[in-house]
Amino acid sequence: MTEPADTRAAEDEARVAATAEAFRVRSRRVRLMRRLLPVLIVILAGGTISWIALRTVMSDVERKAGTSREVTLEKSRFLGQDAEGRSFVVGFERAVRDGQTGRYRLVGPALRLNLGGRKVTTLTADGGTYDETARTVTIGPNVRISDGGSGFTLVTPEAVVDTRTGIVTGAKGVQGSGPLGTVTASSYAIYEQGERVVFSGSGDNKVRGTINAAGSDG
Repeated sequence: MTEPADTRAAEDEARVAATAEAFRVRSRRVRLMRRLLPVLIVILAGGTISWIALRTVMSDVERKAGTSREVTLEKSRFLGQDAEGRSFVVGFERAVRDGQTGRYRLVGPALRLNLGGRKVTTLTADGGTYDETARTVTIGPNVRISDGGSGFTLVTPEAVVDTRTGIVTGAKGVQGSGPLGTVTASSYAIYEQGERVVFSGSGDNKVRGTINAAGSDG
């Protein structure tokens, strides 16, 4: 028959053995984690660097893709009509369509506004922008506006054409000359594709003009 003392000793030995085994298991886990942790750090760091490099490559690809969407047209023209059905032509030496904005950068633009008869208003400049969505053409510098009906010519740094209405405006100064005389102003507006021109002044830059008596008599 087993004595109670022997039973307690056996139970104590079992508990000690279990505790020792648990300690050895934890020790093995700690050693394993010490080995794996540096490896995990390297892997995570490498993944972060790889992601940054990937985003850099993707951004470069997107930038090049945006550049590749540019469309260049040589010696061509855009045709359209305003709200009254009157035609206009935007000609150019070169037009480059921006893939991001959809606008056309114009080199050597020449606009023709036609009232339907032989009278044509022509606008030329060194450069400009055609915004097809906003339906505006902004040209400059060295803008020259010639009215085929009256023989009047305007010289201005900038002209903005609203292709929906056919109205031409400018607010950077203007000088005009023709058979009837000359005029200078700080801003102008051309309505009805050249039928009516309004000059405005502001501050010290008032509207000034001279009348050619000989021209008015003729």
